[in-house]
Amino acid sequence: MGGYIVLGIIVLIAIAVMLMYNGLVQLRVRCDSAWSDIDVQLKRRHDLIPNLVETVKGYATHEKGTFEDIAKFRSLAMQATTPADKAAAENQLTGALKTLFAVAENYPQLKASEEFTQLQGSLNEIEDAIQNARRYYNAVVRDLNTKIQAFPTNLIAGTFGFTQRQFFEAAAADREPVQVKF
Repeated sequence: MGGYIVLGIIVLIAIAVMLMYNGLVQLRVRCDSAWSDIDVQLKRRHDLIPNLVETVKGYATHEKGTFEDIAKFRSLAMQATTPADKAAAENQLTGALKTLFAVAENYPQLKASEEFTQLQGSLNEIEDAIQNARRYYNAVVRDLNTKIQAFPTNLIAGTFGFTQRQFFEAAAADREPVQVKF
């Protein structure tokens, strides 16, 4: 009789470990998926930028420094891999884009250009999608990190090599999307 009790306790512990492990795996997969969603939106942004720069170049040819900064920061953003590196690079790129839009303010014929207006609208949509993807990713990371730190799941997480993830955060000055003014 005592053997059945011990066996029952072992089975219950095994089921609990399995459930905690599967919960951690599910959260890790959701984190990977959410990070992939951010990458997709950032790629859309990176693909749009050359068209935007070319449109502005047609009207503001003497703004070479601004165009070089955008190219440099776009390249850095595309090469970044970790959330912290990607956030830092994207923040620099956002700053360069703000400068580009400030330059555009000085060219009324550019602001009246249909192509420029469409590109600005597309960029605003992408910025909103990035913000939503970032918010979802950070929520999933919060859930995973909480589970990794909470007892008794922390014992399972440590045993099976689950690690905390970094949040994807914007710099304090760049928490707002790129402002587009007509």
